[in-house]
Amino acid sequence: MATPLSLMIINANAAEREVLKRTLGRLDVFEVIEQSDSQQALQLLKERSVSLVITGLNVGKIDGWRFSRMVRSGLLKTPKHTPIVLTPPFYCERIAETTARSYGIDAVVPIERQDLLPQALAKALSTQLEKSSRLKLLLLEPEPFKAQQMSDALALNFAVQVCTDATHTLNTYLQGNYAIVLLDASIANAACANTLVQNILAHNPSQAIVTIIDSQDANYAEQLLLSGVTDFIRRPYDNALLTKVCDHAARREDFIASYGEFEKKVAQLSQSQQKYKELYSAHQRILMHLNTVVMELDEQGRISFLNPAWETNTGFGLKQSISTRLEDYCSEAHKPRLNTALDSIFKAQAKRRKIELQLQANNGQLIWFECRFQHVSDHSHGTAITASIDNIEERKQAELKLQHLALHDTLTGLHNRYYFDLQLSALCQATIGDDLHALIYIDLDHFKIINDSKGHQEGDTVLKEVAELFLQHIEEQYLMFRIGGDEFAIILPNTPLLDAHMVAESICVAIDGHEFQCQEQIYSISCSIGVTQISAQNNDANECLKQADIALYIAKSQGRNLVHCYDASDSHSNAMQSGLEWVHSVRSALQQDSIELHYQPVWDIKRSRIAYYEVLLRLRIDGELVYPNHFIPALEMLNDSYLMDQCVVRSAIRDLSEHPEIQRVAINLSAQSLLDDRLLPHIKTMLSDHGVDPKRVIFEITESASVGNLEATREMILALNALGCDFSIDDFGTGFSTFDYLKRLPAQHVKIDGSFVRDMQRDPIDYALVKAINDIAASLDKGSVAEYVENKEIYRMLKEIGVDYAQGYFIAKPAPLHALENNQKIIAAKTSD
Repeated sequence: MATPLSLMIINANAAEREVLKRTLGRLDVFEVIEQSDSQQALQLLKERSVSLVITGLNVGKIDGWRFSRMVRSGLLKTPKHTPIVLTPPFYCERIAETTARSYGIDAVVPIERQDLLPQALAKALSTQLEKSSRLKLLLLEPEPFKAQQMSDALALNFAVQVCTDATHTLNTYLQGNYAIVLLDASIANAACANTLVQNILAHNPSQAIVTIIDSQDANYAEQLLLSGVTDFIRRPYDNALLTKVCDHAARREDFIASYGEFEKKVAQLSQSQQKYKELYSAHQRILMHLNTVVMELDEQGRISFLNPAWETNTGFGLKQSISTRLEDYCSEAHKPRLNTALDSIFKAQAKRRKIELQLQANNGQLIWFECRFQHVSDHSHGTAITASIDNIEERKQAELKLQHLALHDTLTGLHNRYYFDLQLSALCQATIGDDLHALIYIDLDHFKIINDSKGHQEGDTVLKEVAELFLQHIEEQYLMFRIGGDEFAIILPNTPLLDAHMVAESICVAIDGHEFQCQEQIYSISCSIGVTQISAQNNDANECLKQADIALYIAKSQGRNLVHCYDASDSHSNAMQSGLEWVHSVRSALQQDSIELHYQPVWDIKRSRIAYYEVLLRLRIDGELVYPNHFIPALEMLNDSYLMDQCVVRSAIRDLSEHPEIQRVAINLSAQSLLDDRLLPHIKTMLSDHGVDPKRVIFEITESASVGNLEATREMILALNALGCDFSIDDFGTGFSTFDYLKRLPAQHVKIDGSFVRDMQRDPIDYALVKAINDIAASLDKGSVAEYVENKEIYRMLKEIGVDYAQGYFIAKPAPLHALENNQKIIAAKTSD
């Protein structure tokens, strides 16, 4: 049985708390914590965490709105993203929704509509998102520096999405939901701005739009307002005014709708006073004709009295039911529960008992009832029991549905991550002796392509089809879960590793052989699977999940569409585990900017001066300097190099800005970053933010990486060249299968692989290769760079050949910025004839 969710109800009104409890049910679904005052509730939440919060509005000195703000502050023991549902006594939809957004509340359900509560809670439970009171703002600003200034100014109140042109702005707007659009409508941009405003308002006439103008003409401002623009701000302006105008504009529609809605509610209440009086009288009459079954049982458990509600609820006549036993109508599964409750009262062990059980109706249907039994002393007839019995079938079905939603993924219908963690932990804890279970971890290969090219709706369709395939090909005794995104897991109780491997292989075959249709296009996808054995010697849930994850990574690294079983003695597993541990440390160091850049000069042989510096990354982990050969293989193995390159680009360009004496630098890029859409915008932003001339930057990529994806490399080089940066092919000659691709790459430099340079004075073949590469580079009008120049003899030979630049320990070792001051003079002295 799953561990109940903990739910806190905060309501000063005891009757309303009881209504909420009856709606939600009890036992297996929720552990209910009742509080009547918000300060008492906060004191408890400082000490423990809960899964859900349901709060009223008037709950003490700190009202429901401000109570929610406290939860969202992250200052309590309970997480700040804990779902919160507000239950006010009355409800104006727009006012409630507007205020809820500002206070980070997930849902508002009035007490009078408590029947909507299970669905609201289920939705809140299945949407574990960070809560934010900031409104979404779409900003059109072509200049990155201005866009960043405006984003910083608006960051407190708005989550800003920046676009650089009108087409991008319109496409982004149509794909999102923005509270406000902010754009430049100065005279120079008037035509473009007017067209964009018309397109946006055609899609959503009530969209809040603020324009920035530089005109002194009142007619132009009036025309903007007549076209549907919400407000405008005239240059020059200060940041406070910009924030104020945007905030008022974003909430204008909410305020207008809220005021109208509130006015309508007041009018309805005024007109309905008489109706409420009549409704109150009707309720009094209804109380005299209860729908609750009232029953009396004698000492033998036979029915001695019934009211008409019995026939209404069960279909059995009153006369035929008198003198029969209540047990005769009870389902077989619940008879022990009923007899235990009655015996405890008859034997004076309890004065009253309340139980839930199923009674069989006249048509054979089993219906859930809540039975409240109480001891009654009758001097003439001895002991008797009175019972009040309520039909709770609808509530039980709602409870079961809520429980299902709380433990299942709403998209695929499979069990969710929460239930997976519960079941895996329970299975591992119960594993003893010779027990053998298995865990399968699945990831769809290249699923991101479908999501990015066809949209998330089509991606969701594929995920549902994958779930159907699981249900068709996996036996019922196995538990299937959607962990998140395109990741799935299967727990296989009482299953050896070999059998689990066969199940995993069948999944691979089923997915690989299935045709997924998205719109009018048919896709074939595959999956990678990791499998691990759960035994008495390996029964830690976190460790088992990590093992399955490692096996999954190995399956991906070996070509995908594969199954790999975890083996602690397997070199792949050890390498992957070491890689994962390194990646965690490296990620932390990069995210905390715990990096140190060293700079190695590249010497211009013909001009006898430093041409530029190559940037080399070092990490500070646990106080020690870590070199790239320790962490780059792990990052490349897991295809996780972009964060490293992003950090180096940012820090190197910042150093260029702060140290103009470093005229130029070369920055290495990984093959993975070269294919990442985020790289080019990041480079542009850094150059703009730090005011660095792009001509001061050279980017390098290895020959093997560029050959691996020639077209993508060419496109990136062209884009960087257009920006003003140069490009260099590093380690050239390692492939050496053809020079044809070198003609197709518009790089400005070719760096000769150091393995040839290092041995060229001893090996005539290496000497010939260095000379050939230099000659070809010269014929293509590209500069040549020789690395690993370790002594003066190699330097002399390179100079004779005509190589343009030299780099290596003979020239200078890599060093931090502060140690570069006298490099020019020292190198000139060493390289002089």
